[in-house]
Amino acid sequence: MKQLIESVPQPLALTPGPTSGDLLGQILHDGAEQLLAQAIQAEVAEHLARHAGERDPAGRQQVVRNGYAPTRSIQTPLGDVSVRPPRVRDRRRPEQGQEKFSSAILPPYLRRTQSIAELIPWLYLKGVSTGDFGPALQALLGPQAAGLSATTVTRLKAGWEQEYQAWRQRSLAESHYVYVWVDGVYFNIRLEDPNNARQCILVMMGATAEGKKELIAIQDGYRESYQSWKELLLEVQQRGLKTPPRLAIGDGSLGFWKALEEVWPTTLAQRCWVHKTANVLSKLPKSVQAKAKAMLHDIWMAPTKVQAGQAFELFVSSFQAKYPGAVECLTKDRDVLLTFYGFPAEHWKHLRTTNPIESMFGTVRLRTAKTKGCGSRTACLSMVFKLAQSAQERWRLLDGSQWIPDVIAGVVFADGVKQAA
Repeated sequence: MKQLIESVPQPLALTPGPTSGDLLGQILHDGAEQLLAQAIQAEVAEHLARHAGERDPAGRQQVVRNGYAPTRSIQTPLGDVSVRPPRVRDRRRPEQGQEKFSSAILPPYLRRTQSIAELIPWLYLKGVSTGDFGPALQALLGPQAAGLSATTVTRLKAGWEQEYQAWRQRSLAESHYVYVWVDGVYFNIRLEDPNNARQCILVMMGATAEGKKELIAIQDGYRESYQSWKELLLEVQQRGLKTPPRLAIGDGSLGFWKALEEVWPTTLAQRCWVHKTANVLSKLPKSVQAKAKAMLHDIWMAPTKVQAGQAFELFVSSFQAKYPGAVECLTKDRDVLLTFYGFPAEHWKHLRTTNPIESMFGTVRLRTAKTKGCGSRTACLSMVFKLAQSAQERWRLLDGSQWIPDVIAGVVFADGVKQAA
């Protein structure tokens, strides 16, 4: 260990801690400071070299070094890193092309790295209350986390609303979605009228021509009504989404499907099997739910539409006499439950359910359970937006993306297999 300490360059000025783990952290921290300083010096040198030919009539260089700015402290996962940015002076007048130097590595107002900036909303969205931020951040980042407090979260939440408003007004003129998933999710609002304290968030996400999943729209709605869904569809259309998707996947909300027929009449419908299974099982006694669930699974996991139809008939004949309500719940949507068989087999796992949307709302429910609901509808909407943005970074591409151009072109697929022209 002594040899290790002696081998470290003197500018790092190590102060060994009580354990080898602390010493390693100190080495990494001081190394980061040194590398950051070197990177900024190299950036300045490159800027000066690029303007080396700029000289006044007397031959003096116009763009020169001009000392250092005051030392700044940047919060990083390794702790606070101190840096003293060099200054650059441009002696030219504005009409001569005067240019203010700004470091791309260290912007003027940067106070923490992106990973730290993302940590704060991540902790909040994962259910850590604002009052617990101090201890949580101290445990993660050490004493240097003192500036990351509950008030920081409050400021961030105010910024999220502005980000959401800008995002929902963005242009969709260059977007093309082959599939869309839709769902409505309800949350409690603590500071609203108790008689109207349930907020419905309408969510739409889509799959691009490259197979990438993207968030399209998040909007406050009145339950899952026809009018609310129609407003959402018309809004995305007005923002430039002119080409209707080939398929829409959602639950049995009649409001959405009625709006879809009016706004995108050529888009096919696929009911979510997870929602349908839950609805059917709710009409059966617990004693037969396990058997019924397995039989429903056999329908949507059948390799061909014909075999799915056979499994469908078996379910009907097995439960029709005793549980007509459950059978009616299933059979009324028979055609739209099996639409996915007309698309590439590699896409089936993505098309049979609204799981891509459902999966990201677990964290929101954790957050609202911790706080017994959001304080306001605006806070709930902006929180859902930020969570969805975070989740979007981890969404994976559709399997079988090579078939998407064929789907867009209207090529016929039967039981997941492309048919000859």
